[in-house]
Amino acid sequence: MVRPFATATVILAATNLAGPVAAHHGWSSYDAATVLTVEAPIETASYAYPHGEITIVSEGKTWRCVLAPPSRMDRRGLAQEMLATGTVVTVVGYPSRVDESEMRVERITVDGQTIELR
Repeated sequence: MVRPFATATVILAATNLAGPVAAHHGWSSYDAATVLTVEAPIETASYAYPHGEITIVSEGKTWRCVLAPPSRMDRRGLAQEMLATGTVVTVVGYPSRVDESEMRVERITVDGQTIELR
């Protein structure tokens, strides 16, 4: 016999854990109809999970660029060392509908090498 309280507790715990995962993988907050291309030197870089990230400044605007997970970047040839501060990159991606300073990067060009991130 299963206790109703125990069952309810398990269901509640499962739904609380599933929420952040679903929210994290939803890309609907980015405007895929608007493609941005920005070239600028890297100000800051993070090669951490769940997604790498760089910050660049172009024409007075600071962009927080969401990259792929580090394992995918490694597999595709974008090593952590390539994202050094001061390195000029070209990013192509979609602007966030929520945060006007954020973009989801589809591809990045570093030192003449273009890497597809998605």
